Amino acid sequence: MAEGRLNLEPEVQEIFQSIDEGRNFLLSGGAGSGKTYSLVSVIRQAILENPTAKVACMTYTNAAVKEIEERVNHKNLSVSTIHDFLWDNIKHFQKELKEAIISLANDEEVSRVSVDDINLIPDNYYDDLEDGIQYKEYVRVRDGIISHDELLLIANYLFDKYPKLSSIVKDKYQFIFIDEYQDTSKAVVDTFLIHFKKSERKNIIGFFGDAMQSIYEDGIGNLDEYKGQDADKVKEIPKKQNRRNPQLVINLANKLRTDGITQEPSVDINAPNMVGGVVKQGNVLFLYSTDGSIEQVEKFLGENYGWDFNNTKQTKELNLTHNLIAGKAGFRSLMDIYDNDPIIGLKTDILNKIKDNKKNNRTEIAIYEDDTFDVVVDKFQLKNIQRNLKKDILLADPIKAELYNQLKNKLFSDVRKIYINKDALTDDKKQDKDDENKKGSKRDNLIKHLFKIQNSISLYKNKRYNEFLRGTDYRIHIRNIANKRLLKENIDNLINVGEKTIEEVITDAHEKGISLIDDRLLAFVGKNEYLYNQVKDVKFNEFQKLYEYLEGQTPFSTQHKTKGAEFDNVLVILDNGGWNNYNFEKMFLGTATPSVIERTQKLFYVCCTRAKENLAVFFHNPNANVITKAKELFGNESVIKI
Repeated sequence: MAEGRLNLEPEVQEIFQSIDEGRNFLLSGGAGSGKTYSLVSVIRQAILENPTAKVACMTYTNAAVKEIEERVNHKNLSVSTIHDFLWDNIKHFQKELKEAIISLANDEEVSRVSVDDINLIPDNYYDDLEDGIQYKEYVRVRDGIISHDELLLIANYLFDKYPKLSSIVKDKYQFIFIDEYQDTSKAVVDTFLIHFKKSERKNIIGFFGDAMQSIYEDGIGNLDEYKGQDADKVKEIPKKQNRRNPQLVINLANKLRTDGITQEPSVDINAPNMVGGVVKQGNVLFLYSTDGSIEQVEKFLGENYGWDFNNTKQTKELNLTHNLIAGKAGFRSLMDIYDNDPIIGLKTDILNKIKDNKKNNRTEIAIYEDDTFDVVVDKFQLKNIQRNLKKDILLADPIKAELYNQLKNKLFSDVRKIYINKDALTDDKKQDKDDENKKGSKRDNLIKHLFKIQNSISLYKNKRYNEFLRGTDYRIHIRNIANKRLLKENIDNLINVGEKTIEEVITDAHEKGISLIDDRLLAFVGKNEYLYNQVKDVKFNEFQKLYEYLEGQTPFSTQHKTKGAEFDNVLVILDNGGWNNYNFEKMFLGTATPSVIERTQKLFYVCCTRAKENLAVFFHNPNANVITKAKELFGNESVIKI
């Protein structure tokens, strides 16, 4: 056996047997199984046994990239997100990139790559593009700018058409490891497992993840069609241990799994879920009531089980959507602006109608480009289900009418370019300044500027003065006492935001030299006047609530965002929030479509397995059949009406 393998986990030893056979592999492990630990072990051993080989490791987020880089610091290892890896390997082939985009945009079966106002893109369309094809956070295909979704399709197209591209990547990387594979697009998996075979070069592709934690719709979910015993198939290696959850949570999780893996508590006496060599039992509760009061649930858990919802590091309440959290966490107005704008909703309805007409050769968008927004709205006469004109409904509401009047006389060609995305408000992906070359946070430049202001306030209030001084725009002179006094006076005044609006605080922070208004903010305001006009009048203390939420300083989190995290106490709120993709009641009853049941069950599994000590699930007003099913899953004594 090669050097050092005897000290490796049994599953990792099995991975290297697969590598010795030249076979691609999949490590499947449930929640808390230590998949990242295994991944790191495989990387280290691969480098140890192949000192000149290059290893590429791809994962889903920049945070995961940093974690792996910190655990394995080696010049032969390249860690990145999947999108960054693909872009780095295709960005220099500009001629082929342009050809790929034009071909995909002209393909009627491809909807994600398109140029709205051109029916058939000519081969020379991008010939005069000065900066070439670029990859950014936003998409503008007509200008040669692609984003995440387009990149995956274009990369898949290129690797399919040009086997030499696969040879180049294989020559560069002897090992390619993909973490959280279940969240990866099928187009990416096809690239590595199908298109790579067109090249005769050899390398190893390894996947790490859990099919039961596939909770994103654009992820492949599982590798069932690629797995098998044959040499050219992916070899699956299950990892059944659970190092995180107490026994009762493991029991519940095993009832939810549908892939044949039954988890067992770790035999490692140092595992977090072990005490004195014995696995913790923990608590699992199914709580329900007829009034739907979350406050009563929190009170019940606090009084009877000692939960502390003020300790946000130990206790989390998981909701399905940011919308369900916004009111409780105190940023309802901002959420409504970014996720529920009625005028942008009407504009989207019109664009969808135009797209339908274009598909049926009835009209083209260019016909309306010189009309005002109001004229186009009147031409389409869009109605709701009750056959009422949508425009009349908007104008009947004074607030919505004011929003409509801001845009009514603007050209439709300008209004159609206005997009408001809730991710620009609620994305919590962190990004360091030295990561600018990577695709990081989706926050817009207004929200980023507000974060900069609030970061200064928070650092100062928490007496982290050195970090505050590094982060502020204020230029302090070390020997100038008056200068220091002025800075203290300025930040003290800024901290007392009171009832000031966001615009007032932006101006205040600029005038006091704490956070200067820069070109990025000015450009944002210039290009997004409609959005800025709404945000500027919101109270800054509401933004502070959003800041606390995104920084993890509240008890709230969305169920999707909590994947990969763990807390002592987890309260799961079973509320669909009007989202048709999920239905908790029908999951319990098994009455939804198979896709909705599977999607909901996987999300429920992820939520339940975050708990290191205690788990509680709250269902508002369930029917008798739901309660019966809950007793099967949780046990009779654990189903409690409050």
